[in-house]
Amino acid sequence: MAWHEWRKKAIRRVFHLSFLLRRPMTMGVRAVVIDDSDHVFLVRHGYVPGWHFPGGGVDPGETCHEAMTRELDEEAHIEAKAPAALHGIFFNREVSRRDHVAVYVVREFQIGANRAPDWEIQESGFFALDALPPETTQGTRRRLAEIFEGATVSGDW
Repeated sequence: MAWHEWRKKAIRRVFHLSFLLRRPMTMGVRAVVIDDSDHVFLVRHGYVPGWHFPGGGVDPGETCHEAMTRELDEEAHIEAKAPAALHGIFFNREVSRRDHVAVYVVREFQIGANRAPDWEIQESGFFALDALPPETTQGTRRRLAEIFEGATVSGDW
């Protein structure tokens, strides 16, 4: 490699690293798993309050869909049997100024062995829209209202 090519590559790398330091972005995923009766699967984590869709962070080198599939297996032992539909990508102001979450809808799935409660997932289960746990987060309720347009989702807004 010629000196000027190496120099360009090095400069580009320095600019890229400085951009990451100045403007780091985090990316997460959530899976909205809906059964044939329109019940939705929620989890209650041990490290954050409320009931949420299963999900987590996207690892380096991983696509959002791969991360959603992995998190769904880790947190719920649920396997999507058809490609999940991307509902949207949302800015999560509650976490940071640069946090984004890709939300997928999973309607065809298979449930594996029951996941025993532990420090990460303390409880989980399917819930009817009009019988969500009282501690279901507002973000979870907003996404459900979008997905089930016009449906009544229990709880305060």
